[in-house]
Amino acid sequence: MVKQIVRDTFFLNQKSELATREDAQVVTDLLDTLKANQARCAGMAANMIGVRKRIIVVNMGFMNVPMINPVITKKSGVYEVEEGCLSLDGVRATTRYQEIAVEFFDAEWKKQKQNYSGWIAQIIQHECDHLEGIII
Repeated sequence: MVKQIVRDTFFLNQKSELATREDAQVVTDLLDTLKANQARCAGMAANMIGVRKRIIVVNMGFMNVPMINPVITKKSGVYEVEEGCLSLDGVRATTRYQEIAVEFFDAEWKKQKQNYSGWIAQIIQHECDHLEGIII
């Protein structure tokens, strides 16, 4: 189900809790909401639809990929960039890393470890910040 985007910074500044298998509907709702906003959004965290769970979805170009309980385990190649967010007006400066390694569970609850770089790495970092209550 497509959900409304949360713009309440008090809510967004709170850390998210670990997701469980019972949060499968949140994954579906996030995927639906990202698809509905895909013209102006490349990723989304569960708190952006009002759920404080550690779930993100990322547009990988060919498909939208859910990541449950993602953890960035490595990062390199620091750079400065300006980003926007559906939950905020305008753009803001932030620091990102060109290359990252991420451990997460996929939608079938299989453990994954992947390396990402460039734009997709930037999206993942932005969404993982949301899970920590950090908004740009």
